[in-house]
Amino acid sequence: MAVITKSVKVGNFSIGGGSELALIAGPCVIESLDLCVDIAEKVKGVCVDLGMPYVFKASFDKANRTSGSSYRGPGFEKGLEILAEIKSKTGLPVLTDIHESWQAEPAAEVVDILQIPAFLCRQTDLIVAAARTCRPVNIKKGQFLAPWDMRNVVDKFESAGGRDLMLTERGVSFGYNMLVVDMCSLPVMRSLGYPVVFDATHSVQRPGGRGDASGGAREFVPCLVRAAVAVGVDALFMEVHPEPEKALSDAASMLAIGELRQVLQAAKTIDEAVRMYSE
Repeated sequence: MAVITKSVKVGNFSIGGGSELALIAGPCVIESLDLCVDIAEKVKGVCVDLGMPYVFKASFDKANRTSGSSYRGPGFEKGLEILAEIKSKTGLPVLTDIHESWQAEPAAEVVDILQIPAFLCRQTDLIVAAARTCRPVNIKKGQFLAPWDMRNVVDKFESAGGRDLMLTERGVSFGYNMLVVDMCSLPVMRSLGYPVVFDATHSVQRPGGRGDASGGAREFVPCLVRAAVAVGVDALFMEVHPEPEKALSDAASMLAIGELRQVLQAAKTIDEAVRMYSE
């Protein structure tokens, strides 16, 4: 029997609690306002056609790039200005990462969902600061954690008064420069009572696989999406770009927007079948 999670209200829809499958998608990092708006509008069009709730995502700073010389983004203040404009122009709810506790409150004034990156998922002060904003928070499970270890992360969030939480699977370290996805982690994390998100593009990363940059195998994104939805998730997370090979971050793992419709159509069909089977 399917686990019914708590629901998280985002804009005019909910994630979890039996609500329809949602999408969180956008470029890895803010490259420009025009590009972000273009991506947001194109993905929005696909999601409207498919009847799928959509949250735009982009990072103002990629603080954990493999190389110190890699592009990180426009920075905190300029990034929030751009995210606010994207939200205004498209009418979409917006998600972004925070990396330090002081960023939580000002970021929460702009975006609809705060995200804690996988490498920072055990940072107590960061979790507490995010929880205290009363914004929904998406915490990515670290590549170094077992799914049941997220119970401690949930406890930290709840102890700070947090109520609206999502947990994201993005693969686990498997030897050098490799990630694998244990599909059993999805129901394990779902059993903690909160909506679970599957990050399909970071799961195909090859961290540091190119020496001074991460590699990836984006051809496996559709396979993993289908598998995760069949197991049961509340939302999908994907980084997308019109020309992934030209992206300034995560070029090897992002999905081309032109491929998105087919991937989401398959996911939606599987999700509907899983719901029928679970009833």
